[in-house]
Amino acid sequence: MRKERGGCEGEGGGGLWEVGDKGAERGTLCLFPNPVKGKNEREGEEGGREGSGRYDIIKKRLLIEGDGGNDDKRLNSLLKSFVRWCNSDEGDEDSNLAHQRMLAQLAQSEYTIEKSLYVHRMNLREQENYEKLCKQIESKIKEATEKIAECKSELQQAKRIRKNRQEYDALAKVIQQHPDRQSTTKQLETLDKDVTLLEEQKETLEQKLDLRRKQFHVLIAAIHEMEKILEEDEVKDEENESTMDTS
Repeated sequence: MRKERGGCEGEGGGGLWEVGDKGAERGTLCLFPNPVKGKNEREGEEGGREGSGRYDIIKKRLLIEGDGGNDDKRLNSLLKSFVRWCNSDEGDEDSNLAHQRMLAQLAQSEYTIEKSLYVHRMNLREQENYEKLCKQIESKIKEATEKIAECKSELQQAKRIRKNRQEYDALAKVIQQHPDRQSTTKQLETLDKDVTLLEEQKETLEQKLDLRRKQFHVLIAAIHEMEKILEEDEVKDEENESTMDTS
């Protein structure tokens, strides 16, 4: 059913045409009746509110029924028209006119059925496409979940590596505060040489000390011998003096 704007007879100004797709008769429906000329402003406002209310009702009905909402009514009307045409005693002209109307209604119904069939096929294809799309989305969600789990594992490993690197850096700073191995080895070699030299000096000094100790013992012994000799000489001198006194 096609709808067009147009004027309508009577009191209304603008209206809505309902036109059939296969040559059906065209009727008029006034949705926005304008107030009659010569009436006051209050009556015009009431007429506008009444037209707006009818427009809202028709709009809701069209939204609910859609394109194929009047198919049953159209078929029932066609059936009634066919029965009435079969039982009528009208003239040839009226009969042909009624026949043409029924053919137009039948063509319109066939068109609607064919359109509904195509819409049904399209809906089936859309359903298949949506199912494929749903499977693709589920597959992508699964891949994304696996990727997230893998990324979490990589993140944990990266955190572990970062922690190890921080520990390595801390140890490296501590190590850098001390000399390297080569310089330490050279220092140890130098210290070993110094120790060896000191040991040699110690041994030499010990030998000298031992020699000086022996020499000191010899000197002490000589002093003791000298004291004995001196004592003996004193004794002899005293004896000589005493003998001289007695004589």
